[in-house]
Amino acid sequence: MIETAYFASLATLAVLFAIGVIVSRNTVHSALFMVAVLFCVAMLYLSLAAEFLAVVQITVYAGAIMVLFLFIITMLTPTKEEGPNRLVNRLPWAVLLATAFLVGVSLMIVHGGTGRPPVGAVDGAGGLPALGGELFTRYLLPFELTSLLLVVAMVAALVLGKRRV
Repeated sequence: MIETAYFASLATLAVLFAIGVIVSRNTVHSALFMVAVLFCVAMLYLSLAAEFLAVVQITVYAGAIMVLFLFIITMLTPTKEEGPNRLVNRLPWAVLLATAFLVGVSLMIVHGGTGRPPVGAVDGAGGLPALGGELFTRYLLPFELTSLLLVVAMVAALVLGKRRV
């Protein structure tokens, strides 16, 4: 029951942040909403006892990839001045999201130490060496193709967004 409430709260937060990615008019805000979605996914990985995947999710995607996206966004769109009243209508949303986050964290703290392994936890099978072995033997080609696809997408974004003078 506790695992279901934890999953439901994290999934709800992830969906709300994903909606924020879509409806945000500012590209930087949209990227920051995406970082929040990636953190929610990392917390879901932690609930499945996949600590390595959670750390990789935060460091690689929320860290490196999103920094690269923000770098591309700032290169393609010049900053515009925002007025002093830009945050007036956003206070209710900020309070709602902060409350939802605090409720989720407090539920996790209060009900976190049940003494039972999380739902879906792997019983001693594999671990980090097995994951590395699979990644760099069986799944080496898809891994390298994914990295190549990311590089091509970034170069294409730069070429398409380049201003003609």
